[in-house]
Amino acid sequence: MNMVCLDLEGVLVPEIWISFSEATGIGELRRTTRDEPDYDKLMRYRIAILKEHGLKLADIQKVISGMEPLPGAADFVETLRERTQLIILSDTFEQFAQPLMRKLGWPTLFCNTLIVGGGGEITGYRLRQENGKKHAVEGFANMGFHVSAAGDSYNDLAMLRTAPRGFFFRPPEAITKQYPDIPVAQTYPELLDLLFPREG
Repeated sequence: MNMVCLDLEGVLVPEIWISFSEATGIGELRRTTRDEPDYDKLMRYRIAILKEHGLKLADIQKVISGMEPLPGAADFVETLRERTQLIILSDTFEQFAQPLMRKLGWPTLFCNTLIVGGGGEITGYRLRQENGKKHAVEGFANMGFHVSAAGDSYNDLAMLRTAPRGFFFRPPEAITKQYPDIPVAQTYPELLDLLFPREG
């Protein structure tokens, strides 16, 4: 049986932290996993900036509630679910994801959890599992699934390398230059063609 595993931000929805950066005018929050391969370093950096500016979880959730999936993403998800099993493997947080999952038709999501203080401040985070994307793909393979995967950032590399078939979707040029062996799609139709190659 086939399965597709997708990253969320940058593939199906805009980058949440970039959207929040634009809403608050705090340029430092534009930094994402496209820029920083070390996820723990990135999150500690973000949490420190939120603390410095007195920003809380509710401030981020307010911005997320107004976000929409990328153009064509909801139809792409629907098409995938008609053809195969779909799992979203993301480093986002369950406290962020619900409004976006609703707009995508509630695909299955594996993600992480924020640690939130009594006053609503974000104090830390808890990974669902260390190297969770990689282990998820390995687990699905062990259950007999033939996995294809797509993502756009450094934190997707282990997933793309572990899956029998891994692809970049609209990655930054710097990443494609570092990993020229990984096929790239720039549109959802192109990604569908990679995920479901035509015979002959």
